[in-house]
Amino acid sequence: MSNVTSSETASSSEKNSEQTKVENIRGVFSTQEIRKVGTGTTTRKTVQKTFWFIEQQPDGSIESQPINANYVPTGAKRKISMDDLINKFAPEPEFYLNSVYPKMQELQRTVKSGDEHREKGETFAAEYEYQTALKVDEDNVRANFGIGLAYLQRGESDKAEDIFQRLVQLDAAFEQEHKHLFNDFGINLRKNKMFKQAVEYYGRALELTENDENLHMNMARALLEIKDFDRCTQHLLKSLELNPEHEPTLKFLSWLQQKSLVPAEHQDAVAALLKAYAPR
Repeated sequence: MSNVTSSETASSSEKNSEQTKVENIRGVFSTQEIRKVGTGTTTRKTVQKTFWFIEQQPDGSIESQPINANYVPTGAKRKISMDDLINKFAPEPEFYLNSVYPKMQELQRTVKSGDEHREKGETFAAEYEYQTALKVDEDNVRANFGIGLAYLQRGESDKAEDIFQRLVQLDAAFEQEHKHLFNDFGINLRKNKMFKQAVEYYGRALELTENDENLHMNMARALLEIKDFDRCTQHLLKSLELNPEHEPTLKFLSWLQQKSLVPAEHQDAVAALLKAYAPR
């Protein structure tokens, strides 16, 4: 796979005029940093070379991620400009094709195998595959979610707690592409009665994405379990502020009202909302 490619096509609708199309950038690039080592007469210069996986996103932005010693991209991603890419990074197509790309594919296959075992209920086989993946990339989001879910499915809360602490430190765990795994993990935390962890988990997600009515509702579910009715109601009200017709939240709020669990300071607001959106 090439890093940057272009092709020229003739368009009949434009009388066969030539156009240049640039494919999205995807590959390995390197940067170099000159450092001084030693002091006095023993001072010498060394060149440190760092490899990065560069990928252009659908919106045109460019993300860079470091390559680890196992030849896979890992760790936090950061956005760079096209000017920085051109001026500060050198393409490494052979390293990408011969070393990084095969390792990335191998890692994906290992994680996929773990997912398949977990979906069949084969949690020990899944754990083995995820552990293998994490030896290559300890920050791999899918592998961390997967092994955490395997532990939760077996009711091994202590092991799941360790994975939970790792996940809440990974910003990438809360990105849209992992939404399904994120939701599964949150549900399983609650099923295993790890309610305080669930509150921390959803709180971490809300630090990164405040405007999600479903997140606020899930936070309210976790807060209900620890009997924090005040914050539970606040998050339900925030959910409806974002989406006034969100049916699951309206039903939840109605249930709280019926059970007399709405704190006094929120009762008027809750009553007004439920009246406004009551079935006619």
